[in-house]
Amino acid sequence: MAILPLNLYTAAQVRELDRCTIEEFGISGAMLMERAGKASLEQLRKHWPQAQRLVIICGVGNNGGDGYVLARLARKAEMYVSIYQLGDNSKLSTDAQAARQMLLDSGMEILPFQPQVLRAADVVIDAIFGTGLSRGVTGQWADAIEAINTCGQPVFAMDIPSGLHADTGNILGIAIKAQVTATFGGLKQGMFTHLGPDYCGEIAFDSLSIPPEAYHGVTPSARRITLEDHITKLPSRAKAGHKGDYGHVVIIGGERGMPGAARMAGEAAYRVGAGLVSIATREKHASLLNLARPELMCYGVESAEELKPLLNRATTLVIGPGLGQDLWGQTMLAEALNHSHPLVVDADALNLLASQPRQHNRWIITPHPGEASRLLNINIEEIQADRFAAVQALQQRYGGVAVLKGNGSLVCSTNHPLGLCTAGNPGMASGGMGDVLSGTIAGLLAQGLTLNNAAHLGVTIHAMAGDRAAREGGERGLLASDLMEHLRQLANLQQIGP
Repeated sequence: MAILPLNLYTAAQVRELDRCTIEEFGISGAMLMERAGKASLEQLRKHWPQAQRLVIICGVGNNGGDGYVLARLARKAEMYVSIYQLGDNSKLSTDAQAARQMLLDSGMEILPFQPQVLRAADVVIDAIFGTGLSRGVTGQWADAIEAINTCGQPVFAMDIPSGLHADTGNILGIAIKAQVTATFGGLKQGMFTHLGPDYCGEIAFDSLSIPPEAYHGVTPSARRITLEDHITKLPSRAKAGHKGDYGHVVIIGGERGMPGAARMAGEAAYRVGAGLVSIATREKHASLLNLARPELMCYGVESAEELKPLLNRATTLVIGPGLGQDLWGQTMLAEALNHSHPLVVDADALNLLASQPRQHNRWIITPHPGEASRLLNINIEEIQADRFAAVQALQQRYGGVAVLKGNGSLVCSTNHPLGLCTAGNPGMASGGMGDVLSGTIAGLLAQGLTLNNAAHLGVTIHAMAGDRAAREGGERGLLASDLMEHLRQLANLQQIGP
């Protein structure tokens, strides 16, 4: 098994990769199946070195064939293996049928599945459904998955947890909840967003020694975002540099009861390297925000005319944190959109935008699923059912760069691969995290990054800062302000200039 690659694929793309490998490179489907079984055995030994009793449940597709191979190899390795069949084995593919016959020829027995057999296992192996599943799981299949999930034994999934949609990370009625998933050939995009990470557990990958040339004919559907890919885009800091070299971010927001949102966005912009940060807020909040973080320049702004001079000095804008949706918020948004600065649009500014949709090629919109549902005029369930389609629809409708926040945040822009962030943790589901993200992205924009690079780097720095903060004190009780020092550290992981 290798470290996880960056490229992600749909189920159809993985099938095309298999076809290319078999037809153009002469590696048979049976050989790929053999390699998948061998790779799975290696992972079982790695994660459960003391395990001796395996219970393997096979379906009737190629995933079941992988399970037959694993059973034969595990038995050869002197493990005690029980193998059970779900479904009519007469429907097996040619390769899976051959793997089944080899198993029978070795003297092993395949029995109909019964839930009580799970209690005898050190590890239960899921080889029921593969990546081709697109319908809801019902009947004996659903009953078996329910039994596996509730048996109390560790579960190992081959290629993908049965019942998990390989493209969307959606659950097709019910799905295996694995501790470890060994996936083969190409990473499936649905394993890394929405419910995918929760059901896959730890993900291990094996290329099955597919020739690198086979991948050239299949364009990945998405790419995992890494810090290394984008941190080098930040300019080095010369010793003669001054604050004006690193941009001036203006944060517009902080309506009644919500001044803290603008304050957190402002500090985040500073922490990733912006030279100057100003906050345009309600008059009565300006002095309070300045006390909370004296480096912030805070201005009471009650009209478009009062906002204009500040916008004229800015290089980058953020609008939305604590903005509100009343007349003041509407006025601030309208004036911000009259300027040509790069713009990060979040929170209430997105809700206002949803009521009057427009396109802009100089902004980054950062909705969570609820805001995305309003921007696209569909329900949240539809957003989460296919987050990849949703973020692409957002970008097409509104232009610029779209960031769809959530488990496996997605970044979409024209002429760039769709990016997926695999960092982050459940502790970040707390108030203010989105404000910190908007400020982080704006601080990077202010230093000269493109919209695409700032969105990718901002999303990953923000998520990694959340992970570092969670490691220090745990996920429960994690605050948005806990990320600040980690943002600073992560933004400095690039080569310092002379």
